[in-house]
Amino acid sequence: MGSSNCNLDVGSICRTLLIFCMVLYFVFIALSNQYPNCPASEFFSPFWKTSSATNSISISRSILPPTISNDPKTNLSHLVFGLVGSEKAWHHRKAYIESWWRPNVTRGFLFLDKEPTAGLIPWSGASPPYKVSDDLTKFLNKTDVTAQRIIHGITEAFREDHENLRWLVMGDDDSIFFVDNIVDVLAKFDHTKYYYLGGQSEFILSNHWFSFSQGFGGAGFMLSAPLARALAKGMENCLKRYAHLKAADLTAKSCIADIGVSLSPLKGLHQMDLRGDVSGFLSSHPQFPLMSLHHFDMVEPIFPSMDRAESTRHLMKAAEVDQSRMLQQTICHHRQSNWTFSFSWGYSAHIYERIMPRSYLQYPIETFKTWGRSPRPPHYMFNTRRPSYDPCEAPHLFFFESIEKTSKNEIVTRFSRAWPRGLLACSSTGNHSAEIISKINVISPATKRTEVCFQNSTSFYNPENKSFIDIIKDDRENPVYCLFQFLISFVLPQIDRSECCDVVRVDGIKVDVKFRECMTDEIVA
Repeated sequence: MGSSNCNLDVGSICRTLLIFCMVLYFVFIALSNQYPNCPASEFFSPFWKTSSATNSISISRSILPPTISNDPKTNLSHLVFGLVGSEKAWHHRKAYIESWWRPNVTRGFLFLDKEPTAGLIPWSGASPPYKVSDDLTKFLNKTDVTAQRIIHGITEAFREDHENLRWLVMGDDDSIFFVDNIVDVLAKFDHTKYYYLGGQSEFILSNHWFSFSQGFGGAGFMLSAPLARALAKGMENCLKRYAHLKAADLTAKSCIADIGVSLSPLKGLHQMDLRGDVSGFLSSHPQFPLMSLHHFDMVEPIFPSMDRAESTRHLMKAAEVDQSRMLQQTICHHRQSNWTFSFSWGYSAHIYERIMPRSYLQYPIETFKTWGRSPRPPHYMFNTRRPSYDPCEAPHLFFFESIEKTSKNEIVTRFSRAWPRGLLACSSTGNHSAEIISKINVISPATKRTEVCFQNSTSFYNPENKSFIDIIKDDRENPVYCLFQFLISFVLPQIDRSECCDVVRVDGIKVDVKFRECMTDEIVA
């Protein structure tokens, strides 16, 4: 009896869904001449009201679900960057900003504490245009206005360039931004609402000393246009109200809180309150688009045999090809040798001489040190793995060497060994040493991960025979496919899993690995 009712309910639901889909299908056909482009999520946008990103965003996901808006999709021209720094530091920090700044494309300004001196004049065309910050000493009746100058940069950036502004992005003179990823993430939010987006510190005590509910300025924080406008309008009163505060980010958070807006933290923004060797941190990035890095002056160069400026430019070579995969962790196994490969796309590759699950490798190796004195653990806002000299636990280290696009619509990323590991082979897994491997080639699709939904087909689960049925083949010329992509975009995020990979060739000193979307029930362990 229960089984019969269950079958009846399922049948009713299926019939309802079928009718609904058929109605939408005929609407699509009728209007396809007027709105021919796929993906269909853009096709239907004129018929939907703007929905608040509050209802659609889950920051625990790897990417945010779409927000529908009548406005054109957010692009780089809708962002203005306000970078605040000092003339003295700019002499050696400009390489960080110039690595990602796109002259005549990126909007924004660098606000300096004084006019540039010799060595900076004539001003580099690769740098953002500069402005000298407003003098606040008389207004605040004090000489040390460093914190207030930084926050007043919000008002100055908004004042200088706010036409068609959707987002104001604030950062330091050594903030390294990944602008394509920033645009992709911000496009999922409703820019007409009040949003304060930022990143916390990795170091627990930094959050404790200042605030767990502030966006740290070096990582960058983003203000939607209504919030930026309200903040700029009330800035003078707020600076007087919090003139006693000596921390710029805390002052900004306090001013924003008084407007009635709280921080929405994003995992892709990195203050990098760490010291020493941060390769372990960068090799196990959260499953979220990389948006920023900071404090490169305070850590060792992230690539061997390069200085900090060279390391930054080298990292950006990969970012220029595909930012959507930057530092995203992908893991696969070569079971014949009992090897585990862990990749941080565009940065590093690790080979372990035993099979390890993703649940373990997702934790960064604690190669780095605390930002300040920390008497007892926990020190960080994330779990870590301690470095090991056990040959079954210690990885062979490889770093990004070069990248190229191929005629097959693929990207080939090459990694080279950093140095000999200097340990014996792992005896418990058969003594299959990976010491001979010196090169790893990684082949990944030339498609942005944020554009991937179903690569081969769209499937539904059939409970009667416990199998998946392919109902729509991947055909972007097929209006049914476009319609289904539109429907599915509201119930699935565009990236809900990490990628998987296969070791396709081990040939002497070289290994070839190919990235792909994970299969439905695939386990990485």
